[in-house]
Amino acid sequence: MFKELGMITNVMKNLPKIKEEAQQLQQRLGQITVEGDAGAGMVKVRMNAKCEVLGVSISDELLKGNDKEFLEETVRAAVSDALQKAKRALGDESSKAAANVGLPGVPDLSALMGS
Repeated sequence: MFKELGMITNVMKNLPKIKEEAQQLQQRLGQITVEGDAGAGMVKVRMNAKCEVLGVSISDELLKGNDKEFLEETVRAAVSDALQKAKRALGDESSKAAANVGLPGVPDLSALMGS
């Protein structure tokens, strides 16, 4: 019980530092980009670690195929790939941020997002 009280006191003392670190974390997440791909690179999706899609590229070859179902599935797979990479980056950065403010044992936030 006293251990938990000590942690709460420590968090309260570090609140300004925690707030600053959270703001910096949000900024870093917006700057980290990942790329997912599918269909042997025929579809590529760029996303930041905030899970915002920044761009989509579809090869001319895939468009010429006129296979709507394959195109939809390939786009879905590329988005899923990018999302998994963004979640990993989010987890890594959130763990670093927690360690920077002395919060050991903070769970990986990407796990909370269903990765």
